[in-house]
Amino acid sequence: MKKPLPFSVFKRANRPSYLVAFKNELTGTYLPPISTRQTDEAAAIKVAYDWYKNGVPNKNNVGGLIVRNLKEYTLRDLAKEADKTDVESIINELKRRGLLKSAVITDTKQDRDFAQFILNFWDYDNSPYVREKLRKNHGIHRRYCHEQLGAVKKYWVPYFSGKLLGELKRQDIESFIEYFETLPEKNGERIPKSAKRKNNIIQAGTIPLSWTFNKEMIEKDITQGITWFSGKAAERNILTPELAAAVFKAQWKDERARLANMLAMVTGMRAGEIQGLRVQDLGKDCLYIKHSWNRHDKLKTTKTNESRTVEVPFPGLIQDLLTLAATNPHEQSMESFIFWAEKNSDKPMEASLFIDGLREALILNGMSEKSAKAYTFHGWRHYFTSYMRERINEKLLQQQTGHKTLQMLNHYSGHMIAGDRERIRQAKIETFGGLLPETASTLLRVGA
Repeated sequence: MKKPLPFSVFKRANRPSYLVAFKNELTGTYLPPISTRQTDEAAAIKVAYDWYKNGVPNKNNVGGLIVRNLKEYTLRDLAKEADKTDVESIINELKRRGLLKSAVITDTKQDRDFAQFILNFWDYDNSPYVREKLRKNHGIHRRYCHEQLGAVKKYWVPYFSGKLLGELKRQDIESFIEYFETLPEKNGERIPKSAKRKNNIIQAGTIPLSWTFNKEMIEKDITQGITWFSGKAAERNILTPELAAAVFKAQWKDERARLANMLAMVTGMRAGEIQGLRVQDLGKDCLYIKHSWNRHDKLKTTKTNESRTVEVPFPGLIQDLLTLAATNPHEQSMESFIFWAEKNSDKPMEASLFIDGLREALILNGMSEKSAKAYTFHGWRHYFTSYMRERINEKLLQQQTGHKTLQMLNHYSGHMIAGDRERIRQAKIETFGGLLPETASTLLRVGA
């Protein structure tokens, strides 16, 4: 039986010369055809045998240099003729053999400018990530995206300019972390960043990268195994009960700021939650916390996306809030803000005025301006938690503050049992009743 030729010689209808296609002995497939420049079939077969034995002439070499390695020639030639599927196979094989670390094929998901990708990722109105979160009822707010976008613009974009999404490797992330740690912040002087701030900067880029891996846009999750920064968070100064009482006896310039601080002390509410209070959220002896406010999202859901009822067993304080709402210069309705803004009817007062009022009251009590600056409005949340922690159990305390911790604890925190409300109210009366001015400290009898 005649042994088959290791190549195929044939002619195409629109060409005078015979072509030869050599067979790849490893795969059994034929390589792209080459013209023998022969119009006679026998002559073409003779040329093909010669090329098979000695190599194919390099048509780009004027001197007619012979390419001795047919595999080398055919691989290069195949690359010229290859389609996207062939290219992917070649790249995968080269990666498998350790000859190639990364490569990006044109017009694929990986062929995207990384800097532009993460800028779009944190663009609240255009981000596919945000759309997915909202579609699945996950909480994500404009302020958060705005903060992440700021970190991307300041740190990630300058460093990764010109890089493609598919080019990135784990070492690129590690190198980036070393880079931004040494950046000067002000006037060429490096200011150390807290561990929390450093980790937030890293997450501005790693969250998009992890998402692209989950969406099969990149082959590996290069964010896995990153060592995060650790460090003790700076402790917040909280007032003593004696100083807290003195603060509210001082003459405040802004009654709105005084009541906001007083409310934060006895409830542990966040500044945004206080800003977001409307007349309809006032109960007879409680507050219904349904919203929060920030300048990016406006009136939004709370940080945890859950409503809660906060006990305020101080009728005088509730009356003061009603009185404040009645002085709103824009409107008095169930929709109007309790802590109204002077110039705009569609927004509450700025939270910065809360802390300004507190610090002014501290200075009136003899504290230096420098020492007063060590106190923040959020410190009231720590104050409330610290002084209430020993009086009621963690479950009841979390119902009041809106903190989220363990899953089972969250599961049970939505169900109050008999006596819970009375215990919360009594603890607040005992803890804060003596600190309030007379107009606000008129107490309800427990059980009334």
